[in-house]
Amino acid sequence: MPRFSVSSRFPLPILFGLLIALAGCGDKTAAPQPPAAPAAADAGATPILASLQAQLDDYRRIIVLLADEDAQSGRDRATSSHVGQQLFHDGLERRQAIAGQFEALLRTPDPQRFAALAATLDYIESAPALYDADRLAFREVLRDLHERVGADSSLPAVKLHQRIGEDLDALDGIERNYDQEITRIFSRFDRTRAIELKREKWADYVAHLRTLHSREAILRDYGVIEPYPMSMQDSEREIFGRDLPRKTVLLTFDDGPHKAHTDEIVAILKRYGVPGVFFEVGRNLGVVEADGKVRLGSIAGISRQLMADGYAVGNHSLTHAQLSRTSGQALRQQVLDTDTLLRQVSDARAPLFRFPYGARNAEGLQLLDEVGLKSIMWNIDSMDWADPIPESIVQRVLAQVEKEQRGIILFHDIHDRAVKALPQILDKLIADGYQFAGWNGRDFSVSRARNAAASQATVTTGYKNSWAIVIGIDDYANWPKLEYASRDAQAIADVLTGQFGFQSSQVIVLKDQQATRNNILAAFHDRLADGRTQKDDRVFVFFAGHGATRRLASGRDLGYIIPVDSQPGEFATDAIAMTDVQNIAESLQAKHVLFVMDACYSGLGLTRGGPPSSSFLRENARRTARQMLTAGGADQQVADGGPNGHSVFTWVLLQALSGKGDLNGDGLITGTELAAYVAPAVSAVSQQTPAFGSLPGSQGGEFVFQVPDSQEFLNADTAQFSADAIALNHRVEAVQGDNEASVRVADLQGGRSTLVLPTAAAVSDRQRAQQANDRGLQLYREKRYDEAVAQFTEALKLRPDFAQAANNLGFVYYRQQRYAEAARWLENTLKIDPSRAVAYLNLGDAYRLGGNPAKAKQAYATYLELQPQGSSANQARAQLQALPL
Repeated sequence: MPRFSVSSRFPLPILFGLLIALAGCGDKTAAPQPPAAPAAADAGATPILASLQAQLDDYRRIIVLLADEDAQSGRDRATSSHVGQQLFHDGLERRQAIAGQFEALLRTPDPQRFAALAATLDYIESAPALYDADRLAFREVLRDLHERVGADSSLPAVKLHQRIGEDLDALDGIERNYDQEITRIFSRFDRTRAIELKREKWADYVAHLRTLHSREAILRDYGVIEPYPMSMQDSEREIFGRDLPRKTVLLTFDDGPHKAHTDEIVAILKRYGVPGVFFEVGRNLGVVEADGKVRLGSIAGISRQLMADGYAVGNHSLTHAQLSRTSGQALRQQVLDTDTLLRQVSDARAPLFRFPYGARNAEGLQLLDEVGLKSIMWNIDSMDWADPIPESIVQRVLAQVEKEQRGIILFHDIHDRAVKALPQILDKLIADGYQFAGWNGRDFSVSRARNAAASQATVTTGYKNSWAIVIGIDDYANWPKLEYASRDAQAIADVLTGQFGFQSSQVIVLKDQQATRNNILAAFHDRLADGRTQKDDRVFVFFAGHGATRRLASGRDLGYIIPVDSQPGEFATDAIAMTDVQNIAESLQAKHVLFVMDACYSGLGLTRGGPPSSSFLRENARRTARQMLTAGGADQQVADGGPNGHSVFTWVLLQALSGKGDLNGDGLITGTELAAYVAPAVSAVSQQTPAFGSLPGSQGGEFVFQVPDSQEFLNADTAQFSADAIALNHRVEAVQGDNEASVRVADLQGGRSTLVLPTAAAVSDRQRAQQANDRGLQLYREKRYDEAVAQFTEALKLRPDFAQAANNLGFVYYRQQRYAEAARWLENTLKIDPSRAVAYLNLGDAYRLGGNPAKAKQAYATYLELQPQGSSANQARAQLQALPL
């Protein structure tokens, strides 16, 4: 008799009656849990149970993908079916592997082999988390086992054979009740079901599966992330360019590829560093035969190179026909055959279409919707197809750009006159301050250089030069020695010169015996004062060491920072008073100065700034800033027990500077945002109360850091945080407000003040994608892998051609030991950026641990071709040698 949990209490006929009502198994009101093996399962059953659970997981995911396909768009149905096919075939391979496991178990002379098989049946029959429909995932497996056990005439085998047979009978009953739904989903893969019965509560089962799996997660595991819908500017179906930002143009080139002129156009675009979009005629690429086979022509390689170089390549019909007069199958052939050819050239083809002559009809636009292509028109026509005079083309384009102030410019890369006209046009547009949009994988946005260099990091914040004085003292002669101050100072200096691009020659570091009173004051007076800093400069000052407070005769407190050579009884004369710091701040000509003091004291004047302006950077450029952030008050001690050998204050400060301090998401960290992040966090995790305010002479300006885009591709060398750092960051995150516009903190006079954060400007999808990727990197370092996956997914929804995010997503899967999923995303990375060496190294690791040594060898070899002297070259060579021949 089958041992499904219902049948253990009812005779078989009553069981089948109950099946009709979809009672399922177990308590369905409890939170669903993934199926687990029985605790007492024999050790021999353990690997089989793991395989069965993986088989069930694939089966469930197919149902989640396809259960509501009638409500999906044509493109979504195609995606679901494609991934469903992969899941189904994975299931077939897994079924064969399970058969091999059964065979190996039955061949062993161990008398416990039948007990192990019985434990397997216990799971199928009575695991409490299984629904009736779940058990259908095991029908073919049980049939195979039934046949194998039937070949054994021993008494245990006969009993087991009978038990399996009863289970199969019960599964047939379940299938009859679910058959209509099962047939609709699985018939495209395996046409073996034909009984037309209806199970009324199939929806309950599907709803249960959706608590275990989401369509998005299933697709992502198989290398697919569906981007957000394309921008619907100009109209729902077409883009003309009139909604691009002011003084922004998009360069497009039709009718190629051309054996000479396309490469000449590309050389010009590269010289000027601007993007372009190429719309190509299918017959120039090759032929799609009647049987569907694709034969590429001799110049298809030009298109492949265009895509490899990062240019968008779209569809311009098969023969350059006037499609407004074309319909039916002929219209579909013009669009779909060219798309087939472009996909054969490279998966990186852009989902863009341009109607020849701009001639289109409703049927053509509907077809583009069905197949996921976007119609790209133009509002500026160079007329280079008709005008033979390059100078005339130049004047026409510039006149139209001047009139429109933005738009899509139509050129053709099959005429030498376009080649001759383009440099003059670019010279003028660049001189007039125009920016150039490009395809980012989802829509058109302005390509911005990444902020790796110092000059790039400072220009957008309005600074000409960036200066810093960084002081850290552990080795006091007469005051208690400290442990972390020197290390704190070096870490801050490294962040300034590395992440924020300060010139190392303009960052003065004084540690321990270097940090005497005379040397500290000389650093200010000799290096920064007396005109050495200019009005468009910024100065950052960091001090980690002892602080002290003295009560004056007037009753007012005066704070001091303690240099290495100060005497405890003489600090009023041999330390540096806050009044001295104020005088230094007022003597500097730099526009913005920020003091960050990892020391505790009190006694400093405070002025209040006005509310932030909506045009923050423009207003901020007009106002000086003299701001200070301190670690705590006079009766407090700096907590030196932070992670990685830092004080708690400096550790939180470093986290803020890593990007977490950008509280409004505009890519900038102001002095106020820094304080709004650091002060509440340090107060919550230590006995310190950091204070913040503006010094006399400040005009309400803000010191600003621009957060650079991370360039990091995750790999085995990427550092992660220690357990204590992760724990502290978790506590810090718990106290951070959720996008609050204001934060209450201590001020420099011992009171409380409200910090109002600058209003964020709108950011592009490209910037949002970069921010999501950078958040994912932070989460990876904290080993919050599922949250990191969500951020990298968001980045790829916003920017599908984001190779960095694709690699990073793949590497997180690798860290989770999900090697098949890792390999898919690392392969996607290389489709986007075939020259990215680190992705080949990661891919080799994923293939190797995923059991595919041949592909692992190929990936390692390619890495070594690209980076023969790379930092991981020896590692790759060692792995190659260790892999089987």
